[in-house]
Amino acid sequence: MRADGRRFDQLRDIKITPNVSEYAEGSVMVEFGKTRVLCTATYEPKAPQWLLGTGAGWVTAEYGMLPRSTHTRNKREKSMNSGRTQEISRLIGRSLRAAVDLKQLGEKQIIIDCDVINADGGTRTASVTGGYVALALALKKLHAVSEIKSLPLINYVSAISVGLHEGNIFLDLNYDEDSAIGTDMNFVMTDKGSFVEVQGTAEHTPFTRDQLFKMMEVADKGCRELFIHQAAIMGEIYRIAGK
Repeated sequence: MRADGRRFDQLRDIKITPNVSEYAEGSVMVEFGKTRVLCTATYEPKAPQWLLGTGAGWVTAEYGMLPRSTHTRNKREKSMNSGRTQEISRLIGRSLRAAVDLKQLGEKQIIIDCDVINADGGTRTASVTGGYVALALALKKLHAVSEIKSLPLINYVSAISVGLHEGNIFLDLNYDEDSAIGTDMNFVMTDKGSFVEVQGTAEHTPFTRDQLFKMMEVADKGCRELFIHQAAIMGEIYRIAGK
């Protein structure tokens, strides 16, 4: 058992609350335990300049942490001015583009903003998981008002963290675990079992290939549980898309 009473392969309490922003085309508050992230989706009827004439659209993301989302105050960020912020923003964007047929979207753009309200580990994985639902809700709204001809969703996408410590594999790390564990990884997966991204680092003792495969199996279990939480909000949207 872990310090918070969870089994090694158990997620924190997961909650996804839709439609929390009055003005955004799609929005959710996603909670992984004490970690809370506001995810909003904004529609722009024009693709980025470099995509004009290609027939394809774009999905991008911006991530940020509010000053007191952490144990001590962070300086307010100015438009992705830290390397970590840019790296996580790009991760979220890449992950969510794997969920969409960009040609089917057409020359339009969806921007996902992920603002961390409270950080207790796993903010990037919560942002991907919640950002996907905000994206899907926005696409449903755009389809309903005929801004897009069809729903371009091709996959569910979710993300989870996994850690390795003293031979035990931990699913969905909180802050205390993430700070103490030597090996931690982030997995982004589709509902078809494919990996969008795998990030991993061993701080002290290198991990073996067998341990990597076991961490992948635990991540797969976690992501499949997250797909169920996502489907509870937007499963109908996925069916409308013909999947």
